[in-house]
Amino acid sequence: MPLPMLLSQERLRATRVLIVGDSMLDRYWFGSVDRISPEAPVPVVRIGREELRAGGAANVALNARALGAQVTLLGLVGDDEPARQLAGLMEKVGVASRMRTHPSFQTIVKLRVIGRAQQLIRLDFENHPEPQALRELLDDFEAALPQHDVVIFSDYGKGSLGHVDEMIRRARAASIPCFVDPKGGDYSPYAGATAITPNRAELQAVVGFWPSEAELHRRAKRLREQLALHALVLTRSEEGMSVFDDAGVLDVPAQAREVFDVTGAGDTVIATLGTLVGAGLPLREAVPLANRAGGIVVGKFGTASASWDELMALEGPAT
Repeated sequence: MPLPMLLSQERLRATRVLIVGDSMLDRYWFGSVDRISPEAPVPVVRIGREELRAGGAANVALNARALGAQVTLLGLVGDDEPARQLAGLMEKVGVASRMRTHPSFQTIVKLRVIGRAQQLIRLDFENHPEPQALRELLDDFEAALPQHDVVIFSDYGKGSLGHVDEMIRRARAASIPCFVDPKGGDYSPYAGATAITPNRAELQAVVGFWPSEAELHRRAKRLREQLALHALVLTRSEEGMSVFDDAGVLDVPAQAREVFDVTGAGDTVIATLGTLVGAGLPLREAVPLANRAGGIVVGKFGTASASWDELMALEGPAT
């Protein structure tokens, strides 16, 4: 039976997805480059327009919402203009924002200057949240958890998930599946998650370089056992995706597609995977669709999303 029949849009619209993590505002300045500065050997960019997009966990929320799900976004922002702009972006698409404002925190902003159709520089504005803000966020998570079918943790290493280990324990105690897009060289805080979705570089930072597929399988199995994970889902760029679970290994090849921008592709993958599993689709059946979704967004500029209609419009089987 085709996947669209197994999982209806009505079921997706009824699925309640909780996104938790490092939300940020992606600000783009577009301009023309006509000369080199006389002050230094750098291009002079005459800015013509600005564009604001949701980044990090907020982009994960947009991707889950694009599939039709009911989405709640949880995280930390500052009492500043970027926070209000981010809230406006969420309201525009129907994401319920429960972002906690903390006076000591600065909303994360990534400013990209674009000239001649390429990124010239990126400037990041951020600081680390204080312990009190993280404790309050944990309380917010506990209050929101019972109203949701699945939790997706988006870790960009900015500090918002300082209590992710406790959050995962509470989600599992409530029998709610939880997915993690991990960061850093220590995955122990993610122990007990339903699945983690590292890319190749991220996984190698934890388990080391694997000289062969057989060695990758051994190291993935060992990591799953150490962290008590239901599955490890490895994103492999041009090699597609691989699922490591109790049934063994499932390799999903990449679909040939022109790559324009890989920004936010990982957000799309985990949003699609978590949302479809939350809607009742088995993980192994959700992975090929998540793979499709990632292939769609790399053909778009900047942080982007893939809708259910786009997924279903692609010709050929999902695998």
